[in-house]
Amino acid sequence: MQTVNEKEFPLESEVGALATPPSGVRGAIPVEKTTHATLHQVDWNDLPFGKYVSDHMFICRYKAGEWQEPKVQPFQNLSLAPTALALHYGQSVFEGMKAFRMHDGAINIFRIEKHHERLNASLRRMCMPSIPYGLFAAALQQLVRVDEAWVPEGEDVALYLRPLVFASEAKFGVKISDEYLFLVITGPVHTLYQKPIRIKAERHYIRAAKGGTGFAKCAGNYGGAFYATQKAKEEGFDNILWLDACGHEYVEESGTMNLLFVVDGKLVTPPVSDTILNGVTRDCLLQLAAGMGIPVEERPVGISEIVDGLQGGRLTEAFGAGTAAVVAPVSTIGIDDQLYELPTYNEDNVMFRLKKALEDLRSGRTEDRFGWNNVV
Repeated sequence: MQTVNEKEFPLESEVGALATPPSGVRGAIPVEKTTHATLHQVDWNDLPFGKYVSDHMFICRYKAGEWQEPKVQPFQNLSLAPTALALHYGQSVFEGMKAFRMHDGAINIFRIEKHHERLNASLRRMCMPSIPYGLFAAALQQLVRVDEAWVPEGEDVALYLRPLVFASEAKFGVKISDEYLFLVITGPVHTLYQKPIRIKAERHYIRAAKGGTGFAKCAGNYGGAFYATQKAKEEGFDNILWLDACGHEYVEESGTMNLLFVVDGKLVTPPVSDTILNGVTRDCLLQLAAGMGIPVEERPVGISEIVDGLQGGRLTEAFGAGTAAVVAPVSTIGIDDQLYELPTYNEDNVMFRLKKALEDLRSGRTEDRFGWNNVV
């Protein structure tokens, strides 16, 4: 069986951002087109997150120490043994990315390199094989080309890309798997939150602890957060404001997003660590803020500082940042049975200025001086 390696799928620098199919493996990733297209079923005016799945998927198996021949095929169910190791021991990692319709009609897969870097960091932490950059980028490019009609047009919409890697070896003894599946599925989406959100500072349950897997996008991190999040939703909140596992005093993240605040005119956010996901949108906003002359502080943020800032009027904005959410304004923070309301927001707020700068860059309306765009 044919296998792939880094030479067969060259690095971005060798092929000009992979604007054309890479050489190797008979010249390109093979494609099997669907005979049952579902594009006509999409209501483009209503794109709830996760409702629609595009017609095709990418698949590649890892076996005998190598990634085997990749393929784009019709979206379909998988056949797995009940003893597949991911079902028992949680070796499952994913990424969240987006492809955007640019102002000239071209398609931009945003920040492939950064997402690849984070995916491999997660894979290493879960004792799973890394994916060569060339294979990762070529998989995304080929799949998006095949389903380019699924990329929506307009503001706050995109084609969501979900790379997923999980242990597929059929053996239920406790062990690191020797076989894996690497998939990519896609679907058109609107931003995750359509209105300002309410979050609750969680004083009892924890999301991650030092030395754990908090920085990784592994499935267990999300499953472990469901219980506290569901309890918060029953109380009328949209999500959790997670605090540190040791003393429940310092802000970490909000599960689906990193958290940022504007305090005394400065953009403040906790530094990434082994308990906080290194968010790609967060990274974009911080770099854009620096270029716009907005003071940035990456430092520990105590929950007591949040209370003092809200009571004293020094904290004027709170918002989440993530691939799914993009920028999600926070309207209310619940802390120790007390509700704190944020000031009314408008387009002049820091968060919306940053969001506009990010959208203009991704759409090609402004220069991509960071090299983040990957135009198909």
